[in-house]
Amino acid sequence: MIITAGKFKGRKIAVPGKGASEMGARPTLSKIRMAVFNTLQSMIDFEGKSFLDMYAGSGVMGLEALSRGFEKITFIEKLPKVLKENLSGFDFPFCVFEGDALKIAPKLGEFDVVYIDPPYAAGINEQSVAAVKAGIIIVEHVEKFEHPGIVKQKRYGNKFISIIKKAPCDAF
Repeated sequence: MIITAGKFKGRKIAVPGKGASEMGARPTLSKIRMAVFNTLQSMIDFEGKSFLDMYAGSGVMGLEALSRGFEKITFIEKLPKVLKENLSGFDFPFCVFEGDALKIAPKLGEFDVVYIDPPYAAGINEQSVAAVKAGIIIVEHVEKFEHPGIVKQKRYGNKFISIIKKAPCDAF
C-alpha cells in the first residue's frame, strides 16, 4: 500500500499481516482515501489542522493527512505493532495511544478532523462518534449508519463513508 498524494506520495506503508483480516483489520483502499481527502479539501484548509486516526491499524489515514499538510497527527490503536513500524520511517512527532479507543478518545482534546474506522462487526460507530470532539468526523462503515450531522454519505463497493459536521454546541 502507498500514500496517494502530498509530500510523501508513493511512500510504501506496511499492512497488517496474514490473520489480521480475521481480527477486523482491512486498510482503507486508495480510492476511498483519495475521495475522503478530496472532499475534506473542499471543506477546510489542512495547514495547521489536527487529525485523529481512531482505530488506526496501519496508520495510513493519519499518514495521508500528514502528507497532505495536517500539522498534528494523533493515532489510537489497540494493537500498534504495524502502526509503530510505519511511523518509524517518518521524522515527525506523532502522538500514539495504545488501547481501547472508546476509553482514550474522550480524554483527548478537540480535533479538526477525526477518522473513525472501527472493526465493522463491533457495531460501535455511534459510540465512537459520541466519544470524540471534532469539527468534522468521517466514519467508514458497511452497516446502515445515521446521524443528524451527516453532510455527505457515499458508497464505495460494500463500504460507506459518512461525513459528519458537528454543530459547535454538539462538539462537546
